[in-house]
Amino acid sequence: MSTTWGLLVPLAAITVFPLSRVITTWVRARHGYPLDDARDGKDRLPIARETELLSAENERLIGKIGRLEERIAVLERIATDPAERTAREIEALRTTG
Repeated sequence: MSTTWGLLVPLAAITVFPLSRVITTWVRARHGYPLDDARDGKDRLPIARETELLSAENERLIGKIGRLEERIAVLERIATDPAERTAREIEALRTTG
């Protein structure tokens, strides 16, 4: 019995750490966290610059969403309007332009 434990303890000690790293990496990848250990912050931008970049991207995306909502509204109107009215509006645009 002691020889069994004598072999299992070193084997467990050798395999627990790599197995825990594999599980940690899998969980991080599954939930979208960065896979490298960036706790030291060497590769990160300063917080103020990172915040500025994220704010600019957020404004750009909000504008893009607004334009897409407008386009969807036009497409919904075209899809639900009667064909005769749409044809009249197109003809009116041709005569004024």
